[in-house]
Amino acid sequence: MASAQTLDLGDRRLLAAWAADCAERVLPLFGAVAPEDTRPRDGIARTRAFSRGEVDAADMIRRRFETGRAAAPVRDPAARAAAFAAGQASGVAHMGAHALGAAAYAVRAAGHSRPGADDDEVAWQLAHLEPPARDALRRLPLLGTDTSGPLGSGLLATGTLAVTIRAIQSSVAVPH
Repeated sequence: MASAQTLDLGDRRLLAAWAADCAERVLPLFGAVAPEDTRPRDGIARTRAFSRGEVDAADMIRRRFETGRAAAPVRDPAARAAAFAAGQASGVAHMGAHALGAAAYAVRAAGHSRPGADDDEVAWQLAHLEPPARDALRRLPLLGTDTSGPLGSGLLATGTLAVTIRAIQSSVAVPH
């Protein structure tokens, strides 16, 4: 049986666009530290193409780790988090739950670059979440309640990433 964190293809395409928006907003933090490394930018572009139906899920799944690997040589915490945000956005084709990972890492990147930016970033993300994508996020299991994906007991379920994901899930739980 497929994980509840996967969602159907239509929902993943909706969430990919939002995840790309979240990651792209902090992408300059990575570019300032590693301007020659285009993997995060390319991953976001592929994620947008997937959201439009121009790239199939299988291609995205094969290439999803390329984007996040850009974080490995980078020591600046904001830049690393920005690369991870792009990597999580690239993973949405595989599992819709990665959209929450992209959003949470984008918040982390913003917070590292400007203390106190966390709440502003979450507010921006929620304001730019279209109603159909909001509905798709509602279909995801709550963080920590399903171990069959990124919302299980891994990195997204700890520390500030978990706080951010819980805040987003709580906000989308109420229809707007």
